[in-house]
Amino acid sequence: MSPALEALMQAEGTPYPGKGVMLEPFVHQVGGHSCVLRFGEQTICKPLIPREHQFYKSLPPEMRKFTPQYKGVVSVSFEEDEEGNLCLIAYPLHSESGDLENKDPSTDCEPKSKMVKWSNKKQSPLGPENDNYSKDRSRHSRKEDKIMSYNRDEMQQQQQAEVLYFSLEKGNVVSQIKHNPWSLKCHQQHLQRMKENAKHRNQYKFILLENLTWRYRVPCVLDLKMGTRQHGDDASEEKKANQIRKCQQSTSASIGVRLCGMQVYQSEPGQLMFMNKYHGRKLTLAGFKEALYQFFHNGHRLRHELLSPVLRRLREMQAALEACESYRFYSSSLLIIYDGDPPRAPTRLRHRGGEEGDEDEPSDEEEEEEGAFGFPRSSSAGVGAGVSGGSSNSGSSRSSHSAGEASSPVVDVRMIDFAHTTCRHYGEDSVVHEGQDSGFIFGLQNLITIISELEDHSAD
Repeated sequence: MSPALEALMQAEGTPYPGKGVMLEPFVHQVGGHSCVLRFGEQTICKPLIPREHQFYKSLPPEMRKFTPQYKGVVSVSFEEDEEGNLCLIAYPLHSESGDLENKDPSTDCEPKSKMVKWSNKKQSPLGPENDNYSKDRSRHSRKEDKIMSYNRDEMQQQQQAEVLYFSLEKGNVVSQIKHNPWSLKCHQQHLQRMKENAKHRNQYKFILLENLTWRYRVPCVLDLKMGTRQHGDDASEEKKANQIRKCQQSTSASIGVRLCGMQVYQSEPGQLMFMNKYHGRKLTLAGFKEALYQFFHNGHRLRHELLSPVLRRLREMQAALEACESYRFYSSSLLIIYDGDPPRAPTRLRHRGGEEGDEDEPSDEEEEEEGAFGFPRSSSAGVGAGVSGGSSNSGSSRSSHSAGEASSPVVDVRMIDFAHTTCRHYGEDSVVHEGQDSGFIFGLQNLITIISELEDHSAD
C-alpha cells in the first residue's frame, strides 16, 4: 500500500482488509436516482456511466468551476465482513476492461423500504415538529445500518410522505445528522441490485468526485432539474414519452427548471426539512417560488445575504454556457449549497467554485496534494478540489471552527449529473446539435429572475 493511500484511509476513509475503503451512504444526497456513496471525508463516488465519464474527462476549462472536480475511477465490490454485514468496498482500479462499465445505471431508485421513522404529519413549513427522529434512530445498531432492516408498513408511509421533518435536539446539531430519506432509498436500492447480481458479477466501476458539502457544518442543499427537455438523444420511445410527460406536467415546461430535492436547516424550530422530487413535480410556479423562499429561510428570517452571491454565480454560469457550442445538458441538475449553521465570524475565504464577497479565486495551477489511489485531493488552504461525501462522523472537524478561523464560502452553485450530456466532440453520437443549450439557459434565466424578485422583496 502506498503511503498516500494509507494516509488517506486513516484520515478519510474507513479502512477494510485487503487495501480497500469501505463505502457508506452519502448523507446529503437529496435527489437523483444514482446511488452516491461516501469514500472519505472529502470524497464521494457514484456508478460510472460512460457518457458522464467522458464528459468529466473532456470538460471544457471554462466549465470546471461550475462542476464537481473529477478524480478518477475505482473498482467497487459487494462483500460481507466477519460479522455478516453487507458492505461495498472500493479498491484501486487495475483493469480498464469494458466489462466493468455499468451499462444500465438508469433504473429509478423508487422508495421500496425504510429503516428509520420519519414524521410526515402535515404542518406549516416553518412550524414546530413533535416527533424526534434522533430518538428512534439511536436504537439501531451499526449492523442494522449496513444491512438496512426494513418495515413494510413504514415503507408505505414514507412513499407517501414527500415533505419530511427531522427534529433536532439542542446542542451539537452536526452529530445528529445521520441520513436523509432520499439517500437511504438510493443506497438500499443499489445494495439490493448488487446483491441480486452478486453470483454473476461483483466488480463495478465507480467514479470519484468532489463532495460539495464537506466544508459545511449543516449543509442546506437544493437540487434543481434544469432545462425544458430531459430525455437524451439515445432514449427509447417509451423513455422519451415518459420524460416529455414529466416536463409538461411540471414547471420544467413553463420555466425550464423544477425542484428535484431539498434539505434545509431551520434553526429557529430546530429541524431539518426534506422535500423530494415527487413533491417537486407537483409544484406550480407559485409553489416553486415558495419552495425557493423556504430554502433560503432559517425558520426565523430569510437569509437575504445569500441571494446576491447565488445570483452572481448563476449569471457567471449563464455566460459560460452561452459560450459552450453544441453542448446539451439533458437531465442535468443544478445544486445550490450553503451552511445552515455557519461560524459566527466567517472569514472571506473562497474555495474552487464557491462564492463569498469579491475575493480572488485561487489559481487552477496550484499544486495539489496526492490523495486516494494517487488521485489529487484538495489542499488544506480551502481550494475545494477534494472528492468526498461528508457524513455525520466527519462533522466533528468542521464543527470545531471558532471565530476567525477559515470557514466555508457563503454559497456554492454547481452543475451535476451528466449521464445524458452530448456535444459534437462525442464522435459516436448520431445527433450533433448546433448552438447553445437554450433549454438549460432558459431555466437559468428564470431562476435568476425569481431569486432577484426574492432579493428585491427582502430589501423592502
